[in-house]
Amino acid sequence: MAKGPPKAARLLGLMVLGVIMLQLSGCDMVLFNPKGQVGVEQRNLIILATLLMLVVVVPVMIMALVFSVHYRASNEKARYTPEWSHSRAIEAVVWGVPLIIIIVLGVVTWRSTHALDPYRPLDADKAPVTVQVIATDWKWLFVYPELGIASVNELAMPVDTPMDFRVTSDGAITSFFIPALGGQIYAMAGMQTQLHLIANEPGSYAGIAANYNGPGFSDMHFKALALDQAGFDAWVAEVRGSRRQLDQHRYAQLAKPSIAHPVEHYAAVDAGLFQSLIDKYQGINRVRDVEQRLSAPQGESPQGSRE
Repeated sequence: MAKGPPKAARLLGLMVLGVIMLQLSGCDMVLFNPKGQVGVEQRNLIILATLLMLVVVVPVMIMALVFSVHYRASNEKARYTPEWSHSRAIEAVVWGVPLIIIIVLGVVTWRSTHALDPYRPLDADKAPVTVQVIATDWKWLFVYPELGIASVNELAMPVDTPMDFRVTSDGAITSFFIPALGGQIYAMAGMQTQLHLIANEPGSYAGIAANYNGPGFSDMHFKALALDQAGFDAWVAEVRGSRRQLDQHRYAQLAKPSIAHPVEHYAAVDAGLFQSLIDKYQGINRVRDVEQRLSAPQGESPQGSRE
């Protein structure tokens, strides 16, 4: 009897096991160990999509291995059917399984697209805490407009409380991302994007810039502190005890490019700072539109102008 298939199957199993062990030992798979409701739902969506993919991939890999061994030239016991041309059972599987997968993925995508919309407020008993997020070169500024405070490269949030992030950039485009809580959203100059997250477990989580934006990109990270209410109140008191004021002049100094900027706290912040940054770039865009219109030949609209 041929001993090829069992050995090949064992080899394939050992290879798969080795890859899994290598992945689990090399890093903390934070996306599969979320600490918030949004992260859990996104993890489940990733797992479901992967399992649906494996419904096709695994049988194909197994059949490719088994067929290549069973129908090898040296196996005289393999059935030879050169006149075979059609099988309704095979046709049903080849067309039916992908069709079912597409239908399931379509339903899941429709539901998850609405349920996991980053602009959609989270359902919770507590009122959300609003944080204005400003990406600069190369640091993160967090403004708490309801509390009148701000911090650099340190974000604090109360546990089990929805966070309403309003995100913009005062420089190159980048992406605001806290992997343990799920979801990310682009930070773009002259625009405001939104992201709603919640931390359901206390802890200190890594926050990063997930889109390359220059030489300081690798050091553009921050700490996201998920605290109980008493801990969050103590953090707010600590920030207010710094006595630093973040006005337009001090912000201009802060916004200058710096790498691995230390954590800073501001006890007071200019209430119009966030909106002024959006208006600044929108004003620049309007000036560019006017310049393009003036420089364009009469009767023609410059490319990219707004009518």
